[in-house]
This record gives sequence, C-alpha cells and structure tokens, in this order.
Amino acid sequence: MSVLAEVFREPTLAGVARELATLAAPLWLAALVGLLIGWAWRPRWAAAVVDVAGNNHHEPVAAAAAPATVADHFAIVPRAKPASVAPVTEEEELAVSTPDLMHLRRVVEEKDGGPAWTHMMDRTLQTFRYQAWKREPQNGPPQYRSSTIFEDASPDVVRDFFWDDDFRISNTWDDMLLEHDTLEECTKTGTMVVRWVRKFPFFCSDREYVIGRRIWASGKTYYCVTKSVPRPSVPRCSKPRRVDLYYSSWCIRPGIIPVPSQVPHNNISCQANVFTPVPFLSVESRNGDGAMTACEVLLFHHEDMGIPWSIAKLGVQQGMWGCVKRIEPGLRAYQTARASGEPISKCAAMAHANTKFVADELTASENNTEAGSTSNNAQAEKPKHWTGNLPKVFVIGSVVALACTFDKGLLTKALVFGTARRFAGPGRR
Repeated sequence: MSVLAEVFREPTLAGVARELATLAAPLWLAALVGLLIGWAWRPRWAAAVVDVAGNNHHEPVAAAAAPATVADHFAIVPRAKPASVAPVTEEEELAVSTPDLMHLRRVVEEKDGGPAWTHMMDRTLQTFRYQAWKREPQNGPPQYRSSTIFEDASPDVVRDFFWDDDFRISNTWDDMLLEHDTLEECTKTGTMVVRWVRKFPFFCSDREYVIGRRIWASGKTYYCVTKSVPRPSVPRCSKPRRVDLYYSSWCIRPGIIPVPSQVPHNNISCQANVFTPVPFLSVESRNGDGAMTACEVLLFHHEDMGIPWSIAKLGVQQGMWGCVKRIEPGLRAYQTARASGEPISKCAAMAHANTKFVADELTASENNTEAGSTSNNAQAEKPKHWTGNLPKVFVIGSVVALACTFDKGLLTKALVFGTARRFAGPGRR
C-alpha cells in the first residue's frame, strides 16, 4: 500500500502513469517469460488444436459454417492407433474364443475370485450321483454349480449327448426345449451360434435364447462353453421374450469317483455353512479289465430370465431334481441308440470338431499374461523422474529471481508469484 501511496503523490498525471508503468513492469515481464516458456513446453493437445486450425484455413469452404470450438477440434482429431496393434484374428472373431475357455478353467479350479459356494443338494441313484451348490454375487443373478457322476459312460458319448439338440427334443429328456435352429457354424473349430425357444411355466411367456457354443479338448477332458451372444440380425419379438444374459458351461472329465478313505458324511466337507467337494480319484471297471467307467460333468449355470431373482431361486430349488433325474434315462437311451448304429445328428457331429489344446501350455501362457499385466501396472505406477518437472522449476525460479530483482514491496511479489503459479500449473498431459 505504501508503494501505491507514493505513486499517487506525483504532482502530474504523467508522473503517475510513469510510476504505475514502473510498478507493473515486473508483472508484465514475468507474464511474458511465463508465456514463452509455457509455450515451449505446451501440452500435446494444444499443438493438435493449432495444427487442425491451420489445416482448416487451407481447405475450401463450400458454405458458411459456425466457428469451431476446442471441443469440435477434439471431436475431429481421432486418437492415432499404435503401430504395434495386431489385426483382429479369426479366433477373436468367433462367437466363443480362448478367453471363454480360460474363464471356464478358472471357475472349474475355483480360481475365478467369486464368492464361496453353498451346498444345495446331494442325491444318489444306482448309476449316477448328483450334487449342487449355489452362490449369489453382489451384481448379477444367482449362480449354480453341479457335479454329476455317471457310471458306465464315456466322456465322448456324454459330450455328444449334451450337444445333440435333436435328441433333446425327440427323447424329451429336456422337456423345456421347444425348438432350435442353427444360425452360424464353423466346421474348423466347431463353434456354433444357435437359437433356442424354451418353455416356461404358464404364468411366464416362453423364452428365446441366441447362444454361442464351442468345445475344447485336452485329452479326454472336454470344456464345453455355451453363452448368450448379441446378434442384431435376429429380430426380437414380444413373445417369446429374448434372454440376454445366459451362461451354461460344463467340464466333462473321465474316470473319477470320491476317495472312500477321505469322504466324510455325505461326501461333503463343511465349514461355516460353506461346502466344497472332496478329492476324486480314477476308477477302473468293476469287470476288472482296467477300463474307466465313471464320468463326471461339472456344470456352471446362471441366467437372467427377466423375473425377480428371489422367485427364480425358489423355482430352481423346487424344480431342480425333477429336471436332473430325467438326464440319466435320456443318457442311457442315447447310449443304446449309438450302440445300435443310428446316425448322429448334425449338432452331435459338430461336437467332434472341437479345438485341441494342452492344459499345461495354456496354464503357462495365462500365467505369463498375468505376470506381464502386473509388470505393466507396476511400471505405470512408478513415480516420474524429477527431470519431468524441469519446465515448472524453470518458470518458478525465473519468476522468483525477477520478483527479488524488482523490490517493490509485498503486493508486487504476490502478483508475480500468483502469475507464475497459473502458468506453471498446467503440465504436459
């Protein structure tokens, strides 16, 4: 304030103007230095805006247009794709691809990071055993897991049995399936896109499913993925109602039954009301010929049927065993038909066109991918080197020196430092 008072004590207007100019000179000089240095280290988006504006001046204009804004420039400057991005492969274009296999393997091995499974049911008949679990994620419908062990059944026949939509309808073991159509198929990988219409109780309309499905084989273990896929080319109807979230996949593996010496009551180890199956071992034929006779099917299923999840859970609990107990007679009828030489359907033939893989190699590849992702994240979180702040340090240091040189009081220094802070704040983005 004392500086301003001295300025206005000048006897003439010219003297006041001269003193004001002297007072403002450090501020203008600091602003000029800040602008020059700030422009030298300007962010990339500023250069892009200037380049686009310059190009627009050289283009002919057919009609009068509204002046472009910064937002308009961002809209018309697409982000350049890195040169290292690989083109989309045939595998990635398929309705069901390798990431789906990896996800199913993680779920089978209980490494998917989901909630713990809670036991629901344990039923045993003469030639098969059925167990079921459920879990309820925070976001999404309830999920179900089941283990069905069939005696005297090979994995190949069980694989074809579940893939054969024609036999589902003709034998009526799946009495909810009303009709099916094949929309797409890849004979090289066995990938299919099918359309199902399933019957629902009288108080609900029937449901339509557009499903992608594919089988991978590792030895005699089969990973069968079926899930809903978007197909805008298939028109929606009010009836039947389209189900957009559907996942039903299973792992078929041979020759396993519970280990008798390690099986507690009901073959379930329980702790805090959370149940997990105990280990299984291979089984030889009861005829003593060394053949493997047992086959396990691990099923993982969830869907959003468009009804409240609480009602859906009640329906599943009430109707689960009624549906499951029809599977075993259907499988035996299918075995008889195959043994008599009946030709297999086109759907079952597509099950033979599965994709072979080596489990250990896939696991190693997945571990390498996860390790690379972790390394990239750690590198992204690494603090920047101090040299990245040189532009800011240079601007602020120059202004400090300038302010100390022109010793005109606290007000001048405050204005200079405020200007420096504004220009040094925006960094390279």
